[in-house]
Amino acid sequence: MYFCEQNSSKMATTQELKDFSQQVRRDILRMVHAVNSGHPGGSLGCTEFLTVLYQEIMEYSSDVFDMDGKNEDLFFLSNGHISPVFYSVLARSGYFSVSELATFRKLNSRLQGHPTTHEGLEGIRMASGSLGQGMSVAIGAAQAKKLNGDSKTVFSLHGDGELQEGQNWEAIMYASAKKVDNLIATVDLNGKQIDGTTDHVLAMGDVKAKFEAFGWIVLEEKKGNDIEAITAILNKAKTLSGNGQPICILLYTEMGNGVDFMMHTHAWHGKAPNDAQLEEAFAQNPVTLGDY
Repeated sequence: MYFCEQNSSKMATTQELKDFSQQVRRDILRMVHAVNSGHPGGSLGCTEFLTVLYQEIMEYSSDVFDMDGKNEDLFFLSNGHISPVFYSVLARSGYFSVSELATFRKLNSRLQGHPTTHEGLEGIRMASGSLGQGMSVAIGAAQAKKLNGDSKTVFSLHGDGELQEGQNWEAIMYASAKKVDNLIATVDLNGKQIDGTTDHVLAMGDVKAKFEAFGWIVLEEKKGNDIEAITAILNKAKTLSGNGQPICILLYTEMGNGVDFMMHTHAWHGKAPNDAQLEEAFAQNPVTLGDY
């Protein structure tokens, strides 16, 4: 739920969350089109997840951003190339002005292609250009909360192709060994990465079995682009936290979700739409909250 002052008592309806997601999709498309670069596919696939996380699940204050995040839930984006969806959700959740989305990937902008903390952009807690590092960072933050007597939760998001990076598995082993049970890590399982399917590039086999072998509680959600399903699985994960084991959610999403010609292919991992494609995509996603 919103934890910022102007929305602290509001619980969003499913339709409000759908409207929010749809506007975020428009933001993503507009941002990458304007600079003819960026990563729309994975961003569109995680739109519903980040919408639910920031609008319904997490407790936080966007009024005054504090890097330490004491007494509030934290989120770390590990697969930083999907920055368009992250920036849009942060802006529309009150962290910074929505109008700043127009500066995406431009010179001297705080909204670079991959998020960085040194730009001073509110809501960004780690630099995540290099894949495979977010799990380690999230675990460190979760342990810091335990040391500080802070009962809030740390959330993170990781790409499935990103799990091919070895640092993840050191961190995954560490989290269970040290009983980091205030961490909920979500893996975006869309089965695609820049060079093709994950099975073709480097098959990972049974991801659930791997996490369970490392001592994690694993939840699966096949409807990874369904608002109600995402809300339910995140709430379930919260009820299971604090029991001595870290939690992993395997979220089966569709890359490019919401734009028919971007779905069911890895082609839009890192390619921007042209003018005609932008209009076609906009036609499938009418304005809900207002364009920037």
